[in-house]
Amino acid sequence: MAKHITLIGGGLVGALLAQQLAGRGFAVDVFEKRPDPRIAGFTGGRSINLALAERGLQALREAGLADDVLQRAVMMRGRMVHTRDGRSGLQRYGVDDSEVIWSVSRGALNMLLLDAAEAAGVNFHFGQSLASADFDQRRMRLVDELGVSRELDAPVVIGADGAGSALRAAMNAYAPLGERVESLGHGYKELEIPPAGGLSADLVGRSGGHDQFALEPHALHIWPRGGYMCIALPNTEGSFTVTLFLPAHGPHPSFDTLGSAGTARAFFEEDFPDLLPLIPDFASDYDGHPVGTLSTLYLDRWHLDGRALLVGDAAHAIVPFHGQGMNCGFEDTVVLASLLAQSPDDTAGVFAEFQRIRQPNSDAIAAMALENYVEMRDSVADPHYLAKRALGALLAERAPGHFMARYRMVTFTHLPYAYAYERGRAQDVLLDQLLRGSTDAGTVDLSAAVDALRATLPPLPDLRHG
Repeated sequence: MAKHITLIGGGLVGALLAQQLAGRGFAVDVFEKRPDPRIAGFTGGRSINLALAERGLQALREAGLADDVLQRAVMMRGRMVHTRDGRSGLQRYGVDDSEVIWSVSRGALNMLLLDAAEAAGVNFHFGQSLASADFDQRRMRLVDELGVSRELDAPVVIGADGAGSALRAAMNAYAPLGERVESLGHGYKELEIPPAGGLSADLVGRSGGHDQFALEPHALHIWPRGGYMCIALPNTEGSFTVTLFLPAHGPHPSFDTLGSAGTARAFFEEDFPDLLPLIPDFASDYDGHPVGTLSTLYLDRWHLDGRALLVGDAAHAIVPFHGQGMNCGFEDTVVLASLLAQSPDDTAGVFAEFQRIRQPNSDAIAAMALENYVEMRDSVADPHYLAKRALGALLAERAPGHFMARYRMVTFTHLPYAYAYERGRAQDVLLDQLLRGSTDAGTVDLSAAVDALRATLPPLPDLRHG
């Protein structure tokens, strides 16, 4: 008889994990508090689109879904930085079009993953909220939309139910997990740039129809303003999802001081004059969309021996500024499914090993995501940052076995996040030493810089597989 696993949460990570476990012979039941989005429509209440990078793509490849997802995605080659004076310029993410990220619809991806999991034999139960869990008896109580409750056996339960995880709350009440939530103190609000042209959605493919988009489609657009910013990600039908990131409280500008569309419009006229005309429904978007919160979640323990485990955002929610939250969660599913397939009867050992492998990496990407917010809102327009970026690109070209920008390690390789974090810090120190305060990479003797690099840092490991 197949070993049974209960999953709480049928979002992106839950659905992909369920599919991978079913494909390895496990019997899987998933309980999701929301209605089935394929019937009721997607009501995620969170960011409309996400950045898919190599780690997430690899998980989708292993699930046999990468091609299907990419057909519904828009390629982003780099950051298109928009300055206050109306100029813009592309800062590539990678060396060429083999190193790009993809803008994907959260709702469309979730529905694709649900279909794939069901096809693999997963049983989904929608409209079912976890009310309580008895870990001693290995049972849980669920409540439906009408308030009707039922109890079920759940010998092994995995929580993929996001940052507000009900399973985490139940586990923490049973045995404290060492939970810490660190608020960024900034919030976000989503707006929309509609399609520019008249093409129907089914004519806009993976490459996009350029006359359909109001901005360059193959880029993540950033309006950095030092301390705050706007970004815009393309959607396949020609629109862009715009996100305003601001301090939640405090002096102007903050969401406290921009309480209505009227005050926000005046702020946009001053700070984002080239962006505002592209958002014709600014007032209804601004007043109609809530301010989202931004926090980082840390836990000392992710599991209760072999009875319960947390994965994805339920274990390690991060801020979105490296575009790695989903990718990190998808990487979780690959590691966990493989471990469980190797030792299906030792969930306690598997859960402990999963945390041992993944926690240093989730801590590292949490730190890098926080750093990347500062980079996106401030540094992308800073001359010293641009000089380090230019010098790094020259070193990567001259000595590719010894230098790779940290962003590329995180986004385009399978090197552990923890390695990318530490290697990136060491490389950054070296770049500062080589530039000696200059804002012109051309002043650096490249031959001497390569020699210093090779003398200072060991060669990089296998860049693709870590």
